[in-house]
Amino acid sequence: MITFNCGSAPITIPITATLNVPYDRDTVIDGAQTVTLDGQGSVQILSFNSPNWQNNESRLTLQHLAFTNARANPTDAIPTAPAPCSQGWDDGQGGAVYMRDGNLTVIDCIFTTNHAAPLGPDTGGGAIYVQGSKHGMLIVGSTFKGNDAANAGAVGGLFCEEDIYNSLFDSNSAIGNGANNDDASQCSVINNGQNEIGSGGNGGAIYSDGNSVDMNLCGDAITNNHAGQGAFGGGIFFTSNNMAGNLTITDSTITGNTGGHWTNSNSGVSDLGSAVGTNCNTITVSNSTIQP
Repeated sequence: MITFNCGSAPITIPITATLNVPYDRDTVIDGAQTVTLDGQGSVQILSFNSPNWQNNESRLTLQHLAFTNARANPTDAIPTAPAPCSQGWDDGQGGAVYMRDGNLTVIDCIFTTNHAAPLGPDTGGGAIYVQGSKHGMLIVGSTFKGNDAANAGAVGGLFCEEDIYNSLFDSNSAIGNGANNDDASQCSVINNGQNEIGSGGNGGAIYSDGNSVDMNLCGDAITNNHAGQGAFGGGIFFTSNNMAGNLTITDSTITGNTGGHWTNSNSGVSDLGSAVGTNCNTITVSNSTIQP
């Protein structure tokens, strides 16, 4: 358990180098609603980087904290090739918080103007990015505003269940373009084992990709977020590659978001309107307002 002995008045702490969270134990960081961690526009704030994949039981809990002005700095450039071959980066995920092979809980936190890699088909998470998680991420009572990344303007997950409750996503942006695809007829260069085309832009607010993971939203407001040019899911991008993941939206408002859209599901709701791009097993919506 990590707390701050900074007095009772609000305080902003400048972060000059990424703080590495141990991945062999549970960690709780509690800001007592007074502490803001400021990446000063130059550094990622927290990294939990386990070498395994969907194996770790350890959980990082962030509560009553604010994260602002963080920036993930990518270093792994995609091989140079003419468009529509993918441009940008293969790394640089998680502007404020990056996690690999861990489990994340976020309670009563605020994320503003955080940035991840700006271009690339498989990078993103302006505020948070979690990949290869055994038990996924839980976000409760938190605010995400003005964050951006190639994909997943605010929150992104790869092979990671996302359960997001009573939270606000406003004015976040996926700033890549062209979405992503594997098409040898348009690009002869191999990247990530594919003939990748497109450079991101999916999921203005929330993004999930992978097999057999669910997304559950309840009590959320997802407003005025934007997907990139030629990309999808201004509010939500959720693709279950094996069509086994389920999407549930309850007591939520999804309005004013822009970007391409589609709905493809095996059962349940057949049209989620213009704020969502999804391939999944079942879609369930109740007591919610979703833009047409």
